[in-house]
Amino acid sequence: MNRTDRLYAIREELRRAGTRGRTAEQLAATYEVSVRTIKRDVSALQQGGFPIWARLGRHGGYVVDPAATLPPLNFSEAEVSGLAAAISAHRGQPFDAQARAALAKVLDGMAPPTRLRATALSERVWIDHAEDVAGDARSRRAVEQALHERRVVSLRYRDGSGTVTDRRVDPQILASTRGSWYLVARCRAQDELRWFRLDRIERARLTAERAVDLPVESIGTPPPTAAPVADL
Repeated sequence: MNRTDRLYAIREELRRAGTRGRTAEQLAATYEVSVRTIKRDVSALQQGGFPIWARLGRHGGYVVDPAATLPPLNFSEAEVSGLAAAISAHRGQPFDAQARAALAKVLDGMAPPTRLRATALSERVWIDHAEDVAGDARSRRAVEQALHERRVVSLRYRDGSGTVTDRRVDPQILASTRGSWYLVARCRAQDELRWFRLDRIERARLTAERAVDLPVESIGTPPPTAAPVADL
């Protein structure tokens, strides 16, 4: 998540939190950045005129003026609970932070009674994350940004036999199959498509170089059980 998206997400998260507010530590954990970064972001929002104040004391944190609200959205509590369940099950996977930010916007725009019912229903849906294998969060964010901005990414990758190599790749698609996420990318050293399992990427660094785009249909045909998320 780049800084502009994170600023918007923080604003919506504080709106949704209402009088409960959020501490800098809570926001840092949510958006996988440091507390210092959150404090800088909040300061930027305040300087931009967004009404945030810091509440001191035992239950302190950042609180937004209740007048800073959005018009109600016409979602049912079951629809929102379905979104929350899907996003929770996706925790630690590609575009997880952006999905949570989108859910925060939806909740913030709902009428308060419907939002309360949606929250009550969501509390009755449990998902065990004990066996989640998400890989390095910083590397995952770099891969997301490279795919989004169509830029070359430099990888340090550990293959199935434990061999570690460094390579520059052109990201093409993200694919989930058999319980793992993969970055499908053109390896510049070998000039061929490779599948890189995200939890084996030890480091990913975004470069300024534009990635070479390959037509999606040239990458291959997905199995009959697979479909692009755009088909939803």
